[in-house]
Amino acid sequence: MIAKFLAALLFAALVAAGQTVPIIFDTDMGNDVDDALALAMIHALESRGEAKLLAVTITKANRYAATFVDIVDTFYGRGDIPIGMVRDGKTPEDSAMIRVPSERRKTDGSFVYARRGGAPADAVTVLRRALAAERDGSVVIVQVGFSSNLAALLATDRDLVKKKVRLLSAMAGHFPTGPPEYNVKTDIPAAGKVFQEWPTPIVFSGYEIGAALLFPAASIEHDFSWTPAHPVADAYRAYKPMPYDRPTWDLTAVLYAVRADRGYFSLSGPGHVTVDEQGQTHFAAESSGNCRYLILDDAQKARTLEVLILLASQPAIIKK
Repeated sequence: MIAKFLAALLFAALVAAGQTVPIIFDTDMGNDVDDALALAMIHALESRGEAKLLAVTITKANRYAATFVDIVDTFYGRGDIPIGMVRDGKTPEDSAMIRVPSERRKTDGSFVYARRGGAPADAVTVLRRALAAERDGSVVIVQVGFSSNLAALLATDRDLVKKKVRLLSAMAGHFPTGPPEYNVKTDIPAAGKVFQEWPTPIVFSGYEIGAALLFPAASIEHDFSWTPAHPVADAYRAYKPMPYDRPTWDLTAVLYAVRADRGYFSLSGPGHVTVDEQGQTHFAAESSGNCRYLILDDAQKARTLEVLILLASQPAIIKK
């Protein structure tokens, strides 16, 4: 009890000192398991006093996406975090990685994973409320899905974004050049709007970054075994037949958002990012540009992967 009290005091002190990063997590939860690992990372960083999860907004239009986010947040003891759902969104298809953990039941028929339940709110409404409540220039948005929600927010609340958002850390694109990346090509008009009109800095973690850092199946089997039932480990096992190692695309965007100054990545110079009709991203260097992209060299890989694994698998403080 004393330890929890002291931890709460430390967290409050870090928030007051501005050392805790307020995060909004915008995700297409259910299309790839790296979204689930990234959400687990955010909870670990919040437990360390490094981040504060303000809200989760979803761009995958499937009913289990919000349920899965709900059970993960609740599992980590934060079941009150607002959840918003996209309007008329993309990829409504079924996904075992979110459906299987959400429907997992005990022998008595009750759910293995607690959840608050209820319908999620509209994503833009959640974004607007979360931003309005925070200090000017303080919020970091981590976008690891499509740009649908943020494009809709820009259309009505660009001034609010400019006032409140310090950084957009986006898992999107392929740099300095490469084929169309999934998050971009799934909603090309939205990506084009966000990349061209976003009024504050954007740092891109491109396809090539996460592809160079594979999350090991061995970690799922060993590092998550501190509890007999873990929704993120369940999601990993349901996504594909085990064992498999998966790129850490979305985790890298979270890591940079919270620990930008720790040397896990290098940065490109400034520039602008545009999107063509096929969904391919193009970076043009320009000293006045608000866009940069992450660079990962061989010397950084081992250390960066190690911290991704450590944070994603960090045990939760589960309240009985």
